[in-house]
Amino acid sequence: MVTCAINGFGRIGRLVFRYAWEDPLLDIIHVNDLCSVESAAYLIKYDSVHGTWDKEVEVTEDGSGFTVDGKLVTFSREKDYIEVGWGERGVEMVMECTGKFLSVDTLSPYFDKCGVQRVVVSAPVKETGALNVVLGCNHGLLTEDLKLVTNASCTTNCLAPVVKVIKENFGIKHGCITTVHNVTGTQTLVDMPNTKKSDLRRARSGMLNLAPTSTGSATAIVEIYPELKGKLNGLAIRVPLLNASITDCVFEIEKEGGVTVEEVNAALKKASEDGPLKGILGYETMPLVSTDYTNDTRSSIIDALSTQVIDGTMVKIYAWYDNECGYSKRMAELCNIVAAKYIAGVEPSFKYE
Repeated sequence: MVTCAINGFGRIGRLVFRYAWEDPLLDIIHVNDLCSVESAAYLIKYDSVHGTWDKEVEVTEDGSGFTVDGKLVTFSREKDYIEVGWGERGVEMVMECTGKFLSVDTLSPYFDKCGVQRVVVSAPVKETGALNVVLGCNHGLLTEDLKLVTNASCTTNCLAPVVKVIKENFGIKHGCITTVHNVTGTQTLVDMPNTKKSDLRRARSGMLNLAPTSTGSATAIVEIYPELKGKLNGLAIRVPLLNASITDCVFEIEKEGGVTVEEVNAALKKASEDGPLKGILGYETMPLVSTDYTNDTRSSIIDALSTQVIDGTMVKIYAWYDNECGYSKRMAELCNIVAAKYIAGVEPSFKYE
């Protein structure tokens, strides 16, 4: 087993905890967050969107942590993660889920001062020295030397499999995406100053408004496919829903003679059934809606009924995703791969070949 800990116990941190807890290779012994241990134990057990966890969770009598089915997970409330004492606790790998440390400089103390062997981050780090990974697309770039890896972003995990299929089958001249994305903790419940983001629209009530805002997912694709630099961009629209988002992908393709809807859907369906995207990319022909995708652990599910082709070369695709569950499940799998290959020296449970 590989000794693990989580820094940051928000929406993603808690779901990564749930998925990683089921992995016999990953032994989660510690959580660090600014909330109380009572809040941590309560929120890992009960979730308004994803349901009640089927584990018994209890706060220890001395308040030093909580137990999951009797197994102890210690807890700390350090704002500066260097003070947690990861090395003293025997932690080999940290799942960094605060969303606050997004540069190599701010993450390097894990290795230089804390004695941690590997860090997997729940947000992209767009600098040399970190590898942004989308499983099924570029995980083959993982090496022994790369101690700092990220799970990219939730929308990048949705978009990249679609880009992979279209690029490899038809070529991409350029494209633009819009992600219709449910609310997150960076928005306010009611109109009030937002201290988390400078975007003024996120200061308006997330439960009442459609709010255009930024997404780095399209430009972040170049971290996965460098040859597409300058060819993709996009925006987001935050909507007053708690879960399940959809990405509108529009590409101008390179294939001479153009394509048909049937050819595009056939390529997407084939990729969902075989090869490195099996289990990551889904393909759906039923007329489903957003609630049907809550707790769907796939990264991206094609809404086949909505695929369009305009004038043979402009392709429009809708891709659904549970931006919490799908992303968190991939991160737990990435942690398994990193821990297995570079700490435990065993075969990972997830290969996507």
